[in-house]
Amino acid sequence: MSDKLLVIGETRDGVLRNVTFEAIAAAKKIKPDGEIVGVLCGEDELEKQGQEMIYYGADRVVTLKNSTLKTYTSDGFGQAVMSVIDEESPYGIVMGHTAVGKDLTPKIAAKLESGLISDATDIEVDGDEVVFTRPIYSGKAFEKKTITSGLVFVTIRPNNIPALDRDGSRSGDIQAKDVDVTDLRMVIKDVIRKASEGVDLSEANVIVAGGRGVKSADGFKPLYELADVLGGAVGASRGACDADYCDYSLQIGQTGKVVTPDLYIAVGISGAIQHLAGMSNSKVIVAINKDPEANIFNVADYGIVGDLFEVVPMLIEEIKKIKA
Repeated sequence: MSDKLLVIGETRDGVLRNVTFEAIAAAKKIKPDGEIVGVLCGEDELEKQGQEMIYYGADRVVTLKNSTLKTYTSDGFGQAVMSVIDEESPYGIVMGHTAVGKDLTPKIAAKLESGLISDATDIEVDGDEVVFTRPIYSGKAFEKKTITSGLVFVTIRPNNIPALDRDGSRSGDIQAKDVDVTDLRMVIKDVIRKASEGVDLSEANVIVAGGRGVKSADGFKPLYELADVLGGAVGASRGACDADYCDYSLQIGQTGKVVTPDLYIAVGISGAIQHLAGMSNSKVIVAINKDPEANIFNVADYGIVGDLFEVVPMLIEEIKKIKA
């Protein structure tokens, strides 16, 4: 049996997403003595990202180049990655449980007639057995799974498996490979994004999230300031998004993003079960709400009962003093 594990890397705006490095660490856990082979898809200039994967633990990297791979499509990336899988015959494949990972990996698994463990939050090795932990029922319970035969194929939730330390002295082969991508059913002509700044919400270590209690779009301004002083990102409940206080790209919950930051500050959020499904596994939860009976306090590690428009500015000032 091959001892290779493929780690499918993911870039955004020419920069590797942090979950790629976490996927390398996960692959090392699965097979400590295995060869970690990074896989990157794109149009050009992938060598720098490939070298970063090596610094974080990959042994070598295969870059797949084609003009159609400039922007993600499941057809294009699927064909490119399958060419490497056919050539390498790996023991396992690891990728981040991101929007791209959730779309790409089931299609590849179907082509390989393989199982797929998705959204793993922990990996334990017991002898020859690898045990994967993943949340079920919107995070209210966890299940443990093992793969008894065939390909080990898994996606990992961001911010759960720590990346290895970056070692700038590591070296490894970076193989550039031109791939044929044919019969695409969909072609991306252009991508129009809403302007956004700051930390990526899905990979942020600190998140300040606002709910209906923020009352308006202007009410989110102090949250952005608090997130800025903490080096974090701003999120929102569905209620805040439905009320047009912010864009749906900030939504956290069962029908939004699932996040697991080190610190989650819920501001003016009541704590509906749909929202808790997206953030209840955060390491430390702080709730700010004027209603002492709000459900959010049942999952919070620390709670502040008070008017958010008084509490948040006070927090900002105190944090600035500490950092001064």
